[in-house]
Amino acid sequence: MTHDISPHHPAVQNASAAEPTTSAVWAVLGSSGFIGSAVCESLRAAGLTVRAVAAPRLESAAEDAAGLLEEASALAAVRTELADAFAGADVIINAAGLATPGGTDSPALRGANALLPLVVADAADAAGVRRFVHLSSAAVQGHRPFLDETSYVQPFSAYSRSKALGERGLAARSAGACGVVTIRATSVQGPQRPTTVSLARLAASPLATVAGEGTAPSPVSSVDSLVQFIRTVGLHAGRVPAVVLQPWEHATVAGVLEAAGGRKPLRLPQWLCRSALWSGYRLSALAGERLHGPLRRLEMMWFGQRQVPGWAEASGNVPEPRVQEVLRSVQVREPANH
Repeated sequence: MTHDISPHHPAVQNASAAEPTTSAVWAVLGSSGFIGSAVCESLRAAGLTVRAVAAPRLESAAEDAAGLLEEASALAAVRTELADAFAGADVIINAAGLATPGGTDSPALRGANALLPLVVADAADAAGVRRFVHLSSAAVQGHRPFLDETSYVQPFSAYSRSKALGERGLAARSAGACGVVTIRATSVQGPQRPTTVSLARLAASPLATVAGEGTAPSPVSSVDSLVQFIRTVGLHAGRVPAVVLQPWEHATVAGVLEAAGGRKPLRLPQWLCRSALWSGYRLSALAGERLHGPLRRLEMMWFGQRQVPGWAEASGNVPEPRVQEVLRSVQVREPANH
């Protein structure tokens, strides 16, 4: 558990007074990935100029923010190369990283999810970029009952720890002229995403279950709403907090399964679900956290996670909810019988 600088502290809210324009260049790292490609498509559709920038492959041995800052300062050549690639850009979007919620810790994981954001932020400062938008994950807050925009984190896996480390590093670096904003994305779904297809298969099967009445709020969200929110944050002329949470799309745990699978899920007693998770996490801990990823997905299916309204709601920048539409559009094709 970590308590860092508040996201509302002025030292981490810097943003240039320059007004953003639709003719400005937006540089995107991770443009070929699931979210990155959707971001590029959305930006181009809005009439913005997109520049794809290759993310350097970095490795990190750091275990805290101080170690990350030291490693980042030693990467002068990488920083210069990125700054050259960012020249003339108004906004930088970092959608790069290793999206491996069930993976194990490694220097490559920490390099991609923790060290890279710091190097990109430093390069954005050097290039005179107005705003840097880094995509993190709501997984950094782990099993707590609700998600919010505070610096409180409770990572529970190698992936969430790497993302939390990246957030701590950005909060610890000296603020420059470039406004740095971290968006904590929730459980993002899209028609072509393998995890969404897997969700649809599960939702259509007898294994589709919820704890209790199934009315608990679910952080399952749509890639369409996320990219709209990213664009809004990048274009916003005023100050944006250092950490913002992707807004809730008003989905419930039962509603998600029904939309994805076309059938009502089975309701299970809450005590049974909690007991199963308690036992599962302890067995997983003995096995090196290998089951933490699947168990967390099961926990989210049963209990969901509440989201505290944040900057988007306060500023009137909530994107249109589209998660139900996205889940219903997923086509699950069963293999043909021969």
